Amino acid sequence: MRHDKAAMVIELARRMAASAEGLTLNEMASEMGVGRRTAERMRDAVLALFPAAEEVVDPPTKRWRIRGGLSAFEQAPTAEELLELSKAAQALRSAGEGARAQALEGLERKIKSATRSTALNRIAPDLEALVRAETIAVQAGPRPSADEAVLAAIRGAILAGRPLEFTYSRPGADPRRRSVAACGLMFGRANYLVAADRESGRIQTFRLDRMSAVAAGEGSAPPPPDFDLSTFANRSFGIYQDEVEDVVLRISADGAAEARAWRWHPTQTLEELPDGRVAVRFTASGLRELAWHLFTWGEQVEIVSPERLKAVMAAELEAARRGLDRVG
Repeated sequence: MRHDKAAMVIELARRMAASAEGLTLNEMASEMGVGRRTAERMRDAVLALFPAAEEVVDPPTKRWRIRGGLSAFEQAPTAEELLELSKAAQALRSAGEGARAQALEGLERKIKSATRSTALNRIAPDLEALVRAETIAVQAGPRPSADEAVLAAIRGAILAGRPLEFTYSRPGADPRRRSVAACGLMFGRANYLVAADRESGRIQTFRLDRMSAVAAGEGSAPPPPDFDLSTFANRSFGIYQDEVEDVVLRISADGAAEARAWRWHPTQTLEELPDGRVAVRFTASGLRELAWHLFTWGEQVEIVSPERLKAVMAAELEAARRGLDRVG
């Protein structure tokens, strides 16, 4: 068996060991990026090499998994994997996310402690060199923070399917006690709880730094059965949710190359125009955040639609002009 094929078999074994319910052949093919026949041969190789591998009948399909995990020999991390884990923790800590950084740092320690000393000694020089050669560029802007106790309370309520109760404080408004069905968390420019109001059922977002006295309540409060957090998040250009609009932008020929490489939105399509420009289309809400982003494109971007985005952009420009006038 060639080295690359052996590596793929070991990677498939890792994925089978990481899945509690096991993988179907179609899932193996999808995760490994191979055809079904190749996935069958790789599965057979795993069954031959790993005695703990087993078939699980899950009508109308079959699944395969490896009970008890893999040994340290098959699971030794690479220098690149440990580097990315360290960088992810560093990025969170630089962004003010101490609690989430601490979780990743704890995972890094557990991985290292479970790795044989010979393997650690082998990768240590490469890891040290890569750590010196790479760093995180700190971005200007707000630094959201998530209190560890708040995160624990929210996650506990989600896992238990219980209502989440907290006091929410908005600028210019009296603090208000809320009781919601927690649906999930969104992390970004600010960190948000996504939850369904227990009275109206309306999905709302709450900034974590404005929540206090957070605790799980009594009874049952699961999220709406048809709610999907990824779908909800993908509706917006950023975090803010408002009316969904069909957005069309034209990027000048000078900025076309950058526009092609930019991930504007999960629903985006790009169209090459005859004059070298690029038309970008997507469907999203959160037009104020989109307007903020469009400032960075300057005269390279033309807003074709919707009209409301033009109005939002004009309002933001006027607000900026007023700020400049006050400085003067």
